[in-house]
Amino acid sequence: MRLFLGVDGGQSGTAAIIGDETGRVLGTGEGGPCNHAAAGEGRAKLERAVTESVGAACAHAGLDAASVSFEAACFGMSGGPDDKREILAGILHTAHLTVTNDAVIALAGATATGQGIIAIAGTGSIAFGRNPAGRTARAGGWGYVFGDEGGGFDIARQALRAALRMEEGWGPRTALREILLAATGARDANDLLHRFYTPEWPRARVATLARLVDSAAVDSDAVAAEILRGEAHQLAMLTGAVRGQLWKDSDAVEVAYIGGVFESALLRETFRTLVELHDGVHCGPPRRGPAEGALLEAYRSVGVVGQASWPVH
Repeated sequence: MRLFLGVDGGQSGTAAIIGDETGRVLGTGEGGPCNHAAAGEGRAKLERAVTESVGAACAHAGLDAASVSFEAACFGMSGGPDDKREILAGILHTAHLTVTNDAVIALAGATATGQGIIAIAGTGSIAFGRNPAGRTARAGGWGYVFGDEGGGFDIARQALRAALRMEEGWGPRTALREILLAATGARDANDLLHRFYTPEWPRARVATLARLVDSAAVDSDAVAAEILRGEAHQLAMLTGAVRGQLWKDSDAVEVAYIGGVFESALLRETFRTLVELHDGVHCGPPRRGPAEGALLEAYRSVGVVGQASWPVH
C-alpha cells in the first residue's frame, strides 16, 4: 500500500493528513506552529511541529512513525518554503517531496479542480491563482510593512488609527477607542499605540483585535463598518489582479476565500459582491481545508488522483 502525506504548516499550528493510493484518509494529526525555520529555536520549533503532527497522524492511522515511508509528501508552509526543504528532507522518509507555500495548498483544496483563485486573510493576506494551463500568479502577501491589506493586523491597525484620530480631535467619533482600551487595559490611545510596539503584542496578537472591529460594526459603529468595507475592497482588488493575470474577462473563474477575517459577515459579503461583479466569477467558501489540499498536491505530484471518498465541506 502506497502512502501519501499532506501537511499544512502555519503560524498558529500544523496539521497533517495521511491517505492511501485510493484516496482513503487513514489518519490526521496536529502540532504546534512552524512558520519560521531560522537557526536555533525556529528550526527546533519546525522539527517539533512536524514530528508531532505527522506522529499523531501515524498513530491515528495505526502506523509506526519511526519507520513509515511515503510515496509522496507535500508541505505547504506559511512564510515560504525556501528555508525548510532541507530540514524536512532530513526528518521524513519520502520518495517525492514537495515543499511549497500555504497559498498553493489552500487553493488545491478549495476548488474542485485545484484551479481558480484563493483569497487568504488571516493575520496577513494574499491572493493566489492557477489557471487550466497550470500557470500561477499571486497578488499581495508582502508582509505587514508593505502589504497584507485586508488581513487581521491591518484591520486592527486601521481601528487604532481611528481611535487616535478621535482622541486627537481630527477624526469622527467611534466606539472603537473604548473597545480597544477595554480589551488591552491601556490608559488611552497613545498608551495603546506604544504597547503595540512591545514584544508583549506581536502581530498575531494584535490581529486578534480585528474581531472587535467586526463586533463594533455589528453594533452599528459607522467607522468600524467603513474599515471592514475598505478591507473587503482591498481583498477584492488582490483577487481581481490575479484574475487579470491568468484569465480573459469572459472566462469563468471559481474564487474561494479562507482565513479568520472572513468570519466577519460584513467583510465576507462585501468581498463576495465585489468579486462577483465580473461575469462568470463564482465566489464561495473552500470545498476542503489546506491540509487536504496538501494531500491532493502530494497525489498530483506523482500522477495519482484519489479523492472520491473525501467529504466536501
